[in-house]
Parts: sequence; C-alpha cells; structure tokens
Amino acid sequence: MTQTINPAVTVAGWRKSSHSGDEGACVEVAVVPGTVAVRDSKDPDGPLLLFPPTAWSTFAQAPPTR
Repeated sequence: MTQTINPAVTVAGWRKSSHSGDEGACVEVAVVPGTVAVRDSKDPDGPLLLFPPTAWSTFAQAPPTR
C-alpha cells in the first residue's frame, strides 16, 4: 500500500492540545477541507489520524472520563 498525504495537511495550521503539558506527550490537530487531522507532536512526519468533521466534533464535545 502506498501512503498518500493530502497536500493541505503539510501546510495546515497545526495546533497543540490545551491539555498538553511540557513533557512532550502532545497531540496536534489541524483542520483541512473536509477532514480533521491529528498527529503526535514528537513525530510530525509520522502517521496521521484523519476524522470526518462530525466524528471529531462528537469526540471533542464528549465529557471527560476518569
């Protein structure tokens, strides 16, 4: 399988989670047309998780679990 990357992801405005600390265990999120991309901030060239906007919205609005 050949990995393909949407060019919009490479120039996207990545934002780090407000829940990330200074320990380096961070996720970053970028919104590109029709997709929400999530990556590990320690590996910006590594794999991405891609979500439809409705799925991301549902996730982001869910109450935290402990």
